[in-house]
Amino acid sequence: MHETATSEPQRRQAQPLSAKRAFFISGFGTALEYYDFSIYGFAAALVFPAVFFPELDPMVGTLVAFAAFGTGFVARPLGGIVLGHFGDKIGRKPILVLTLVVMGLSTFLIGCLPGHSTIGIAAPLLLVALRLLQGFAAGGEWGGASLIGIEAAPEGRRGLWGSFTSMGIGLGTLLGAAVFALISALAGGQMVEFAWRIPFWIGGILVLVGLVARLRMPKEEIVSADKAPRVPLFAAIKSRPKEMFLSIGVSFGYNTVAYIVSVFFLSYVAKNGYQSTEALVFQVASSAALIVSALFCGHLSDKLGRKRVMVSGAGLLVVFFFVFFPLVQLHVLGLTLLTFIVVGFITGAAQGPIPTFLGEQFPASTRYSAISATYQIGAAIGGGTASMVATAILIATHGNPLGVSIYAAAAATILGLCALGLRETSRLTAAEINGKISSDNNATISVN
Repeated sequence: MHETATSEPQRRQAQPLSAKRAFFISGFGTALEYYDFSIYGFAAALVFPAVFFPELDPMVGTLVAFAAFGTGFVARPLGGIVLGHFGDKIGRKPILVLTLVVMGLSTFLIGCLPGHSTIGIAAPLLLVALRLLQGFAAGGEWGGASLIGIEAAPEGRRGLWGSFTSMGIGLGTLLGAAVFALISALAGGQMVEFAWRIPFWIGGILVLVGLVARLRMPKEEIVSADKAPRVPLFAAIKSRPKEMFLSIGVSFGYNTVAYIVSVFFLSYVAKNGYQSTEALVFQVASSAALIVSALFCGHLSDKLGRKRVMVSGAGLLVVFFFVFFPLVQLHVLGLTLLTFIVVGFITGAAQGPIPTFLGEQFPASTRYSAISATYQIGAAIGGGTASMVATAILIATHGNPLGVSIYAAAAATILGLCALGLRETSRLTAAEINGKISSDNNATISVN
């Protein structure tokens, strides 16, 4: 017995979105939110050990600061599951507005926190509490923002439009690094005392820009909603367990790599002969390369296939992780800058197609729940521990980075293998992705 074309809810925008508007809602909104998320990582690498953990050895303080950074990832799966559920049930718009508000408020409050010298142990405890709130909001952000691009895209351009979210993550990281670099250069010795707060206050205010765009986005229309699953996540687990498991693997591998590149590398170079401002400039260059690469490789995945592009990116990362540290240890500024640009570009090759590739594994009725849960579980296991594990490896090996290279290369290998296990979706129509074409009829329905 074949499903009919009206067996599950489909979504479409009440008004068609242009590429520019879709980017502003999904990509730029995500950039503002991940600016807030990334500046916490930069502060954990450069400032928080002295502000919140001053009694510890500097390297151990960094390890503890990264552990506090990782607590935000504990809340991300919960945020992905809860907010993804309501995103499937009541629509993308209200959830995307909520995530932006919560992230902006928690970021602003982090900038207002007293340090350990003022309120003692309460300072790091409040920091962790606000970090958990950030993580919950981020858990619902990525999936919803991705779907704005994917579900509004014309046929044949889902990879390109889905990459807007990947660009947004890179843009947010770039903005965060640029602001931190500027404040660090201007503040001199006052960074630890006061100036570190300024990027957090800026982040809380900038979120208002993205909020305006999301409040003005059209509400989706629900079409053919006669058999909507009661709990979309359970429906996805029951119908597509393999896709759920492998999507977690893709996210684990990618997020482990991404946070080693964006957070651990920053800490590593800052402790190995480079100034903090120089380290932040390296990160700005890496993020700029990632933005360009994510857009280009998202578009390339529409032409060559998602798996081919992502697996190629993962393979290049495996090789480059063994090249990165020897090049950085030469202490040639221009060469180190080029090294960061290359690693950013390669990371973008893996990241660009991910939103579309994971979103296309699931039908529209369960898509927000499925990709939010799988991506955030993988992010919590991989990204939440990456900087802490890499730092612990460095401590255990007395500063030898070879163990970190092996760890990062293993994560990139997992990314590539799990991507290979998922179905290639670049040539599928929207109707085929939703499972709405049967063998005895030619009925089609919009992916939206």
